[in-house]
Amino acid sequence: MIVAFSISPAAGDETGGVSEAVAEAIRVVRASGLPNETNAMFTNLEGEWDEVMAVVKQAVDAVAAVSPRVSLVLKADIRPGYTGQLTAKVERLEQALGD
Repeated sequence: MIVAFSISPAAGDETGGVSEAVAEAIRVVRASGLPNETNAMFTNLEGEWDEVMAVVKQAVDAVAAVSPRVSLVLKADIRPGYTGQLTAKVERLEQALGD
């Protein structure tokens, strides 16, 4: 499965920024060893249901350590028997575009 998720503390730092708290969540994701990528809005993570959800929970817990309230947005593509789709889906799209 692939999940796209975004975690943010309820309040930012003194400038309203949330990057330090979000960085803690990304550290958890990268340490997991699962295929992942982060963009301006979401982090994408690929693996089996239990391992992916465990990483998401750990990432939420990392943000919760610095904020009393945490927001989580999560979208999942559940397709048993397929792996490597984090990059394969994009490659198929680029082929369709002719690039």
